[in-house]
Amino acid sequence: MSQNFKYVVRISNTDLNGKDQLFYALQKIKGIGINTAIAICRLAGFHPYTKLGSLNDEDIKKIEYLVKNLHEKVPWWFNNYKKERFTGQNIHLIESDLILKAREDIEFQKALKSWKGMRHAAGLKVRGQSTRTTGRTGLTVGVTKKAQ
Repeated sequence: MSQNFKYVVRISNTDLNGKDQLFYALQKIKGIGINTAIAICRLAGFHPYTKLGSLNDEDIKKIEYLVKNLHEKVPWWFNNYKKERFTGQNIHLIESDLILKAREDIEFQKALKSWKGMRHAAGLKVRGQSTRTTGRTGLTVGVTKKAQ
């Protein structure tokens, strides 16, 4: 390892391990998966297998800019939040913005009293899964025989 190797790199309020490969380290940021990480590496002009700690400060700033402004550089279908409810924009959310937007959407569905909102409010499965045997909470988990 060289003298200017960084063992901890901070990108988008997340501490990343400098020993990790670039595309693998970027996946530790919430809202960035493997395909998004590889796309960021290609847009920045770095090989995905480069060690994150070997990059200099300018390169890290370039990657951080791409992470925060990815929606400007990629097609609309690549973003993780398409057609935002109020503005109609296609954006790519990361970290706490993604968590807050998901929570806000669930609260909006509850306020509308939509089917999904009612299922969320009741704490039941939302996407049509079977609930007869799975998803049980509380004391009654298994089936018990009656006493004879």
